[in-house]
Amino acid sequence: MLTAETNERLTRVGPGTPGGALLRFYWQPAALSEELAGNRPVKAVRLLGEDFVLFKDERGRYGMLDRHCAHRGADLAFGRREDGGLRCAFHGWLYDVEGKCLETPAEPEPRFCQRVRQRSYPVVERGGIVFAYLGPGAPPAFPDFDCFVAPDAYTFAFKGYVDCNWLQVLEIGIDPAHTSFLHRFFDDADPAGNYGRPFRANSADSDMPITKLMRDYTRPTIETASTEYGLQICTRRAIDAATAHIRVTHLVFPQAFVIPLSADMTISQWHVPVDDESSYWYAIFTSFGAPVNKQEMRDTRLELYALPDYKPRRNKANDYGFDPEEQARHTFTGMGADINVHDQWAVESQGPIHDRTREFLGQSDIAIVKYRRLLLQAIDEAAGGGRPPMVLDADAAKKLRGPMTVDGIGPAGGWESYWRDSYAKCLRDAPWAKEPNQAA
Repeated sequence: MLTAETNERLTRVGPGTPGGALLRFYWQPAALSEELAGNRPVKAVRLLGEDFVLFKDERGRYGMLDRHCAHRGADLAFGRREDGGLRCAFHGWLYDVEGKCLETPAEPEPRFCQRVRQRSYPVVERGGIVFAYLGPGAPPAFPDFDCFVAPDAYTFAFKGYVDCNWLQVLEIGIDPAHTSFLHRFFDDADPAGNYGRPFRANSADSDMPITKLMRDYTRPTIETASTEYGLQICTRRAIDAATAHIRVTHLVFPQAFVIPLSADMTISQWHVPVDDESSYWYAIFTSFGAPVNKQEMRDTRLELYALPDYKPRRNKANDYGFDPEEQARHTFTGMGADINVHDQWAVESQGPIHDRTREFLGQSDIAIVKYRRLLLQAIDEAAGGGRPPMVLDADAAKKLRGPMTVDGIGPAGGWESYWRDSYAKCLRDAPWAKEPNQAA
């Protein structure tokens, strides 16, 4: 368990907090690209406890500014996109994507606008997500991870709202043991009818549904290893003396993980604080096989998440759709077939900010324990003026590839070779990929 002070240090993200100072060293997902694809690409964004306005000008350039106008604090999210920037609806002050004030039309002195600056933030688009940088100095380089180098046709991005602190949502993604319980199904669906749905495919190199493996083998062996980008997590479930279910996933510091969705698709997922008590997950699905059916992927996820805020239809207000008859016969939770609902219930039920002073951790929590240590070390390093992990320059970023994942049935011994061979096959089969010298 942690002390109350340490828990605060890990979870609070606003300006002036140690945890918030650390996260501001990294690119943060601010919106999906599709959210700025309409006739008025202007969006209010709340991120790390601060309020911004994100927009795209007529030339297609992204910009993110402090939300309240430098003049007298009116809300720029209701501004007019025109004349090369975003114009405040109060007095017509006009700002470009870099925060330069182009016009102050009510002022008699023409050069008055040159003295005005609205604070702006670097913004880039990668993999269908618009990322913003809120920190000091120049932003870090993006690593050459698969989700960032795959062509648009082979990626799909989505997001979802979670009504609690970001850290407890991230931690469920590096907890391999929970899947045998929280995501247990008492029957196995046909993978052909469940395109793009988590935990509904067969495990690679077998005809065994992942749901059956999770249901039948509930006590995995979990190993972790430090990597250049964070942590590697290997989970093995022994099937017999010769074979095992092998699942390799990754924690990408500071707040993302990479997991396999199926034999030929991965999920790279960030957990992004809105503020201390709410968050979004942002995911890039990357295909190593056929181009992604984006419409089907989107339609499937919109069954749960409602636009425009991507908030789940099943939530605390309706008990997450809990059905005791379903719990008795079909699923462990009684909350439907979408595992995002299961995860959402689990982390939201911990409270707005999970009280880690009351925990009793076991061996299956090894990845969570190691991640918290890594996070605390990085918070201290940033507070001391050092360079936290994964704040990359261009040369270091080019050396980071993958990360390699697998979910398959392989030999009980020598899982490392099986994992590497499986990933190499993915790269050979992918129309867009070259087999690089991978970083494990």
